[in-house]
Amino acid sequence: MELEQAMRERRSIRGFTDKPVTREVLEEVIEMANCAPSSMNTQPWHLHVLTGAPLEAVRNGNSARMLAGVPPEREIEDHGAYDGVHRERQIEIAKQLFAVMGIERHDKEMRQDWVMRGFRQFDAPVSIVVTFDRSLMGNGTIAHFDLGAVTYGLVLAAWSKGLGTVINGQGIMQSPVVREHAGIPDDEVILTCVALGWPDEEFAANSVRSHRRAVPNVARFVGFDES
Repeated sequence: MELEQAMRERRSIRGFTDKPVTREVLEEVIEMANCAPSSMNTQPWHLHVLTGAPLEAVRNGNSARMLAGVPPEREIEDHGAYDGVHRERQIEIAKQLFAVMGIERHDKEMRQDWVMRGFRQFDAPVSIVVTFDRSLMGNGTIAHFDLGAVTYGLVLAAWSKGLGTVINGQGIMQSPVVREHAGIPDDEVILTCVALGWPDEEFAANSVRSHRRAVPNVARFVGFDES
């Protein structure tokens, strides 16, 4: 698959088949993603690839704690609630997803079920937990930028292999559970995770594409000849 095709066609996948993903394919995906740039070539990322019993234990632990009302425990500072245009975009994608899934505004049970799917990492057969070296922890650390690069590399590389992904912050909101069952060392900080698997083409939410702003609404060009 050409790079442009992968970048334009990739979308978040929230429903997966039961078909397992082989370690061989995952290693190919990670090898490509590992080409991501990083500040001063620090390459601060670590990728913990979970499947089977460990992933199921994470799912169960996340779900149990959230249903019990345990407050989220993330290892990086959270931005809190969105507002303004960012909140508008958040609502827009939620409306798209709920519409195709037939989830009505008043249907609290189905809305709750959708939220819990996120904490179960959308029942994907694989979860890649993305961490960075604790020695780089600090306010405004550039490591977050570096991990964004490798995570985008992961989702593009996976898409090029026919795999679907969704970057899923819900999956690590109960970080103690993830840390325990993934065996993450104390000298690493959990940033996010990526749910990964073969897309279920019959799952309605997989058809949703988020709207993107046009170039003039994203970029300013300074010093170019406008004639």
